[in-house]
Formats: sequence, structure tokens, C-alpha cells
Amino acid sequence: MASTARSTPRESFAIGNVRVRAGSAKEVELPITRLVTGGDVSLPVRVVHGREDGPTVWVNAAIHGDEVMGVEVIRQVMADLSPKTLRGTVVAVPVVNVLGFMTGDRYLPDRRDLNRSFPGSARGSLASRIAHLFMTEVVSKCDVGIDLHTAADRRTNLPQIRADLDDPRTRHLAEAFGAPLMLHARLRDGSLRQAARDAGASVLLYEAGEALRFEEEPIAVGVAGVRRVLAALDLIDPLPQDPPERPSPVESRSSGWVRARGTGILHMEVHLGETVAVGDRLGGLSDTFGRRVRLVHADRDGVVIGLTRAPLVNAGDALVHIATPVAPSPVE
Repeated sequence: MASTARSTPRESFAIGNVRVRAGSAKEVELPITRLVTGGDVSLPVRVVHGREDGPTVWVNAAIHGDEVMGVEVIRQVMADLSPKTLRGTVVAVPVVNVLGFMTGDRYLPDRRDLNRSFPGSARGSLASRIAHLFMTEVVSKCDVGIDLHTAADRRTNLPQIRADLDDPRTRHLAEAFGAPLMLHARLRDGSLRQAARDAGASVLLYEAGEALRFEEEPIAVGVAGVRRVLAALDLIDPLPQDPPERPSPVESRSSGWVRARGTGILHMEVHLGETVAVGDRLGGLSDTFGRRVRLVHADRDGVVIGLTRAPLVNAGDALVHIATPVAPSPVE
């Protein structure tokens, strides 16, 4: 007689004071603090806990409160995930810096940078407490993380992945993401990426677009990239519309900003993704009557991956971010 025994169902996923059953999804509010007015502030989390075993991946955005692009990336990714077919678990945190997000501010009310406050402390500053909550309830339960960012105020970034490209697993996921460029980026003290790596997770940081903007291309690249990473980890099936001969990302291991050598009104002459060489003219500075006072030239060969959007600049201001591509290996 054939056995009628069923396989052991997958365990539920614990987060906060709730448990999410296998094959289901749930939204959870993790308490952060209470406002002076008496209202409660919570960290919004959505858990999609698949029926089948697999990796646990978190995706987060808005660690800086003015970086709204990643919120839309997460919305689109989560809309297509089903707990009935997912092989593993996805934990989505669309807004980490809730207080900054409500006011369109990069920082927290005490002007602390949340992305310099990890791993945090349960009894530290507000930033430290939020970081500790995120590490305890999200990062500690995940194998892989994708941290979504945009450029700082009055700057814009080419869609790019920043990661530890010397780690084989992280490199594989960076290549799978498929952004135009992947940059081997050093770890910053107090950053989520550093704290999560120390906790044993592989982390990709996606940079694209401008603060306080929804831009079609950075969002589309981000959505497709997150989906490709989930497919590379076998949480979902590969995307049928993904081109089989998709170009490999450009790899870079060094980058730097060309800075203004004088003060004036900037007229930019290059665009994101443009290839430049040492000495190429990137733009110029004029006085208020339109007289050209200084030219801006590239100080290295590479690809333009970041630009200032501020027309008024002072000496020393960062203007154009150039990444130097890694030379291809010689064919033997």
C-alpha cells in the first residue's frame, strides 16, 4: 500500500509578536517610538512566507527619508510575489526611516544619519534604536539583503550596484541584478551593509536616481534587478521576458568626484552613463553675466555614474562622479 504520510509543513516565520504561516503573507507593524502628540510610530514590514523551503531575503528602502524611489521598487516587486509559489521568504521594509520619510528629510529629527548608526543599541539614540530593531527583527533572520538608495540631495546617480565583489556569492548576485555598473565599494562604519555582513548576510546596495523623485528608468532597473536576484536564489522562476544575451554589468573598483576649482554657475555638458577620458570637457562655470570663468575637465578615464543637479557651485563642490572600469582580462 502506498504511503499516505505528508511531508512536514514548513515552520511559520516569527517577527515581532506575530507568526506568519507558510504559504501566506502578512503586514506587521514593529513599534519604534511615540510622538510628543501621543501617536505611535512603527516600522512597516510585509512578510511573504512561501510554502516551500528556500532562502530568506530582505529588501528595504528609505533608510534616508528623502530616498523615495526604492519604495516604488518594493511596491512593484511585492505585487508579483505569491506565497503559494514562493520558495523561501521575502521580508520587505519599504520605509526604514519613517520619521524622515514623513517630512521628506534625509535624516532623523535629531539630525543623525540612520545609515551610520548600525548595528545600533536598544538603549541608544533614536537612530541607534531603529537600527537595533531592524537588525534584530529583519537582518538576523535573513540570508541576503538588498538595500535601495538614491543619490544625496541635488545629485543623481546612474543605476549601479555597490557591493563586496571579492565575495563570490555577493558577486554572483551583483551580476544577476544586472545594473549597468557594479562598483566594488568599501564598507562604511555604521552602515547597514557593514553590520549585515558582520552578521553573516550577503548584501547588495542599489544606487539610482535622485532624492524625492520617481524616475521611470531607475525604478524599472531596480524592479528587474530585485526579481533577477530572487530568481538567482531560486525563490521565483526566471523572468521569461529577460533577454538571454543581456549585457554584463561594467565592473569598477575605483571612482572619484571631479570637484569645482572655482565658484560660479555650472553648465553641465555630460550625461549619466557617458564614457569620458582624461582631459575631456565636462562643463563650465560662468559668472552671473554669463562670462565663462572656468572649464571643468575629467581627471580620469571612466564612466559618469553621478552628477550634481545644483547650478550654483562653490570651489570644492563635487560635480561629476567618474568610475574607472576594470580592464578586461587578456584572452589566452
